[in-house]
Amino acid sequence: MNQPESQFLPPEGVTPLDQASELVRLADARQPRSSRVMVRDLLDRGFLEAEDSAWLARPVSPLDPRTGFDRVEGMLLGLAIGDALGRPEGGAGWERRARFGERRDYLPNTHTGLPLGYPSDDTQLAFWTVEHLLAHGHVEPEALARAFTAGGRIFGIGHTVREALGRLKRGIPWEKAGPRSAGNGALMRIAPVLLPHLRQPSPDLWSDALLAGMVTHNDRASNASCVAMVRVLWDLLSMQSAPDPSWWVQAWVEPAREIEGATRYRARSPRFSDWDGPLWRFVEEQVPAALARGLDDVDDTGWHSGAYLLETVPTVLFLLSRYGDDPEEALVRAATDTWDNDTVAALVGAAVGALHGRAGLPRRWVEKHSGCIRRGDDGTIFRLLDQARERFWDRT
Repeated sequence: MNQPESQFLPPEGVTPLDQASELVRLADARQPRSSRVMVRDLLDRGFLEAEDSAWLARPVSPLDPRTGFDRVEGMLLGLAIGDALGRPEGGAGWERRARFGERRDYLPNTHTGLPLGYPSDDTQLAFWTVEHLLAHGHVEPEALARAFTAGGRIFGIGHTVREALGRLKRGIPWEKAGPRSAGNGALMRIAPVLLPHLRQPSPDLWSDALLAGMVTHNDRASNASCVAMVRVLWDLLSMQSAPDPSWWVQAWVEPAREIEGATRYRARSPRFSDWDGPLWRFVEEQVPAALARGLDDVDDTGWHSGAYLLETVPTVLFLLSRYGDDPEEALVRAATDTWDNDTVAALVGAAVGALHGRAGLPRRWVEKHSGCIRRGDDGTIFRLLDQARERFWDRT
């Protein structure tokens, strides 16, 4: 039976041209938008805590032709190894050294009782991001948010991530779910966003870092730190030797200053009780000053080394400036001497892994890592790395 012709007419007041335009708009909406377009929209609507910076359009240089996928593997394995070396986490470095000695190998974990590399939330959320990128080919923040809520039990979940996931489960849109928290829970998992850009880098890399981070932490210091960490990791992948110690702070501060802007944070440490300013300035002033004093122990810096970004970021950059040429020592110091040692070591591990590659990481740490990201899925990390190589690297 033929339908009445009136059912094919546009609604009253809508011309056929309007209707055609709307159909085009709906079709476009089904196509993935570029990250820069999404970030532009979020900035215009006041949802994204970041400066509208020219950095977001900054070109990304192609990787050095000599760079191999070993460096990408090193970055992601270094993150997982550092996280596992830092378990159990918490407590002052001197207390941990007195109880366990230097953290040069994995300790027996509470899940298996065996001295194997086992993940906490740092590794889980990072590799759930890898799974997301393999499935979508790019950062799709709404889908990434769903992946985090449906991923399973998170070991050692942080307060802010728990709050963000709770909001998402209650139906709050992803762009409004991330609390304004200057904790390190977004920074710790940001390394995988480099993967879709390895073959064809573009400024979307910086926007991907913002989108992936703000899912759980929509804070200026956090968003700026995610972009800065991605910049540092990208540059490290092309380096043929360790950079000058001063490079780490300079490379971090350059994008962070533009993205964070003139924010005001207070330090928690009594030694810096008068501090009131942006994270990037604290880093720019205090890390070089600590290095100039010839300090070796993070505890002596006085800024503390917890999960607050005014502590995590200077600690990571201090350790990399001191030990970036020695991946084992950098990770041992991070896992042994710091308060939030699993996350600090995960970040240090990602950086030294990107610089030295998988081959530069101690073999015993790679071979004794369980490779799991959920209970009972041993070996998943290594399978995901193989899939990432095939999806984002191989040219055949």
